[in-house]
Amino acid sequence: MTVRITSSPGGRAPKPGPVATVAVVGTGVIGAGWAAHFLGRGFDVVATDPAPGAEDRLRADVAAHWPTLIRLGLAEGASQDRLSFATDAGTAVSEADFVQENGPEREDVKHRLFGVLDEAARPEVILASSSSGLLPSVIAQGCPKHPERVVVGHPFNPPHVIPLVEVVPGRETAPEVVDRAVEFYTAAGKRPIRLTREVPGHVANRLQAALWQEAYSLVQRGVATVADIDAAIAHGPGLRWAVLGPFANQHLSGGAGGLAHVLRHLGPPTEEWWRDLGRVHLTPELAESLVAGVDAELAGTDHDRLVAARDAVLDRLLAAKAAQPDLP
Repeated sequence: MTVRITSSPGGRAPKPGPVATVAVVGTGVIGAGWAAHFLGRGFDVVATDPAPGAEDRLRADVAAHWPTLIRLGLAEGASQDRLSFATDAGTAVSEADFVQENGPEREDVKHRLFGVLDEAARPEVILASSSSGLLPSVIAQGCPKHPERVVVGHPFNPPHVIPLVEVVPGRETAPEVVDRAVEFYTAAGKRPIRLTREVPGHVANRLQAALWQEAYSLVQRGVATVADIDAAIAHGPGLRWAVLGPFANQHLSGGAGGLAHVLRHLGPPTEEWWRDLGRVHLTPELAESLVAGVDAELAGTDHDRLVAARDAVLDRLLAAKAAQPDLP
């Protein structure tokens, strides 16, 4: 697959060409998912990871993901044979048209790695980081030559299944780079959202963190078990959240009056609930309690079968949503 992306006039970033080859830097869980996704969308992928045995593990992971990609629908020309592996990051990105970085969540590691990427990649090539929480302005400190082409392109696990990508600019990111990143991810079958300012954790992880804070607090206060809290989401609001977001769901719950009705009638009690939400510290005792609760909930459950079952439901859910043109 070749995706032609354009650049707005007058920007700081050099004019790009079409995207045919994607470099995947770092091939752990997230990197392997990205590699499989890009291959499934018909791109050439050159991957790199310094860990011993990384290439063999990556090829095995891509093969394991391929049946899911077949169910989701392969693009024309999609093939596992279009995966190549480079021994170092500089070589991997030297001929790439887009770079997706997936290294460890450490500033020092990011700076060293992005220094290599900045030196080796063509100046018009976007350097996108999968970082789940680091600010792109911090990451871009490792790019003295072209910090304007650095963005966060944060996926959700598993990246070959979940459509969301959060595109986050840093202080020096050129506006057209954000436009191009959104355009590329969209053409590559993703559902990108664009942040207008950087915040730690971006959007989706901050929303998750807010939920986790109260879930942990409920366990700590003895209100409910881990299993029952999981059930409360998985068999309750989580079903609606998989279809529409929190604002749209609230709007629909207000009937003809919509969100305005909900805010008038449920706003005051909601504010009271906010004031009662727990503030927790992840003490060793709380961590032990959470782990024990999950172990009890999943006792006797095979991990690989659970992952496969989750992904199978996600496949059907995504297909069902795609068949509903009225969903945003």
